[in-house]
Amino acid sequence: MKEVIIATKNEGKVKEFKEMLEPRGYDVKSLLDIGYTAEIEETGYTFEENAMIKAETISKETGKVVIADDSGLSVDYLGGSPGVYSARYAGEAKNDLANLKKVLKELEGIEKEDRSARFRCALALCIPGQKTKTVEGAVEGFIAEQPEGTNGFGYDPIFLVKDKDQTMAQLSSGEKNKISHRAEALKKLSALLDEEEPE
Repeated sequence: MKEVIIATKNEGKVKEFKEMLEPRGYDVKSLLDIGYTAEIEETGYTFEENAMIKAETISKETGKVVIADDSGLSVDYLGGSPGVYSARYAGEAKNDLANLKKVLKELEGIEKEDRSARFRCALALCIPGQKTKTVEGAVEGFIAEQPEGTNGFGYDPIFLVKDKDQTMAQLSSGEKNKISHRAEALKKLSALLDEEEPE
């Protein structure tokens, strides 16, 4: 089994990676599994930079193959915000409800066509001794006027998926995993891993 570390303590994210990587013969570990509790300072200006910082930090300390992600919401009317500050948009504490309430307040009175937004996810693959590679996925949509749905986290309840009359939080986990920004980035990562694995 080839060990790969996912640079997160989020069990939901780890589950998604396990579903993709375990059938390929990878032994998937989270930061909690390896006892890594330090906070990595995300000083990048883009999702890609932050994913690379996390992957390279953990790979350097463990000598293992590491995959890291950084993801968030970009609202066009807000100039791309919350962007890399998505998790702490309303303040330092990672408070999902306060974050989405802040976005709704900033868009009060704004028409639907001006509420366009997208979820973005960057994944970084760091293999010791090689240049770090990155991929990105996105899903387009609009910001709803009020939260709807209970399946999901973060900004899911206010993100209306384009071409569906539902928020991300109203979709089943199965539907969400087919169309999400992370699902798209994982597909691209899968292609990268194919290149890394000679037959």
